[in-house]
Amino acid sequence: MNHLQGVEEFILEQMEAWKVPGVAVSIVKDGQVILSEGYGFRDSEKEKQVTPETIFPIGSATKAFTTAAMGVLVDEGQLDWDQPVREYIPSFKMYDPITTERATPRDLACHRTGLPRHELMWYNSGFSREDILERLQYLEPSHDFRSKWQYQNQMYMTAGYLTGKISGTSWEQFIQSRLFNPLDMNASSFTIDDMKKQLNHSLGYREEDNEVNQIPYRNIEAMGPAGSINSNVSELANWLLFQLNQGTYNGHKIINESTMKTMHMPHMPCELLAPSEAKPMCNYGLGWFIEPYRGYHMIHHGGNIDGFSSLVSFMPYENIGVAILTNLDNNLLPYTLTYNIYDRLLGLKEIEWSDSLLEEMKKKKEMVAQSSSSAISGKVEDTNPSHALKEFTGGYTHPGYGNISVDLDNGKLRILFNSFTLSLEHHHYDIFIMNFKPLGVKLPVSFHMDVQGQISSCSIPFELEGGVPAIQFTRKPDSTLSDPELLASFEGRYILGDGQIINIYQKGSQVLYVSIPGQPDYELVPYRNKTFQIKNLEGFFVTFEDQQQEKTPEITIIQPNGEFIATRA
Repeated sequence: MNHLQGVEEFILEQMEAWKVPGVAVSIVKDGQVILSEGYGFRDSEKEKQVTPETIFPIGSATKAFTTAAMGVLVDEGQLDWDQPVREYIPSFKMYDPITTERATPRDLACHRTGLPRHELMWYNSGFSREDILERLQYLEPSHDFRSKWQYQNQMYMTAGYLTGKISGTSWEQFIQSRLFNPLDMNASSFTIDDMKKQLNHSLGYREEDNEVNQIPYRNIEAMGPAGSINSNVSELANWLLFQLNQGTYNGHKIINESTMKTMHMPHMPCELLAPSEAKPMCNYGLGWFIEPYRGYHMIHHGGNIDGFSSLVSFMPYENIGVAILTNLDNNLLPYTLTYNIYDRLLGLKEIEWSDSLLEEMKKKKEMVAQSSSSAISGKVEDTNPSHALKEFTGGYTHPGYGNISVDLDNGKLRILFNSFTLSLEHHHYDIFIMNFKPLGVKLPVSFHMDVQGQISSCSIPFELEGGVPAIQFTRKPDSTLSDPELLASFEGRYILGDGQIINIYQKGSQVLYVSIPGQPDYELVPYRNKTFQIKNLEGFFVTFEDQQQEKTPEITIIQPNGEFIATRA
């Protein structure tokens, strides 16, 4: 009996229901590829067909390759799952000191460091892997170390970086030589640029306002170990055969069976999709989700990246594996097709998954929208900002998230962040609403004043899962206050009303100091509007009033107990 009879008609029907332009499917069973086919278009406009060789970004299905690379090092005695990461990367540092000292490669790979996603810290940022590693120490956790499963891409980036460092090469080179080459995955790659060199690659699409349109690729090379691999279903079939054969492919042992079992073993309970009778629970191993499907043991990992969704899964005891690649982002068609294929091959009555998964997606979108709207509710009418809009403009910085810039465009504020341009609408007082269209959310931006009444910082709830305070960006000082020529014009001796001499001088070419008799010399830290803070003295400032030749230059020393004017000698 042909269990797959009618499956192609089902795939085409579901593609239409989910509005997916193109799909590629491979199915392996009992050591053989029993189906490998493409459906629909990899380029809708030019009607270029999907084939089994069409290359797609696979997104987070990459994570299992990263843990497999770690497994190779474990077998060679170069890596221990349970040794602290700091023993391999001495610079590794997290916000929580206990996590810094005790986090292991196993913790990184099973999402249990206590760190929530902090996705917007890296997304579209241009940071290198070293930059991201350095910034981990400034990202707040939302739970205690090892207390909760929280999906976390930066930890997988760290795991891949660790693999390259131990092997004396890079994550990419190690995957290529130790996994891709022996698995005959010759068309698979790590970057968008490399994928585009292949003539048979897919474009990416997104549904917006009930229309499916092509969108640009997203380059996530810096986060590569978490999700940058590109592949096709023909080569992913080899990957599945390797998984089902417990680390051996074509008679060649790549990873020891015991190490494969460790990766396929539950480590942390988690929740992927809503529990149901068919899928009552879920766990995470090392790079894989592990859950029962209708009483059968299923191991899988999906992937979502701009324009694409994927799912790679297998049932080890039934010796079945399925790889689904699609070119529409944030869709659950790979799950609909995979579950139906398992139903057919296991001889089970088919469950109608499409409606329930569509409903689940709808609920998730509603939850995001509700969360977004609740964060900006309670508007106080007839209020105005505390300052003219120009006073809010300038650069702001956070040691983990980097820089944002606030400027005026046609009389309205906007934020430039990670190459995104995001409009701001006044809500009330000094709170504005940021429309983050690429994510489909609106976030409140709260501006704050310092004791001088100046706008000094702003906070944005960039961690979309919650659990941590809004990310606070501190206003950067006026960049002109580091101009050596301007600083030179401030130098000189100034006389207070009581005759006391104050000396202003430069040390180096960009740093001013103030010398007051009987006190140590203090560094002047740029603030704004020709005003400097006296370093390490809270509430103490020096303002340079006028350096014009036709008027005697003055400085105002601002202290908590008053202001004192000194005239240049």
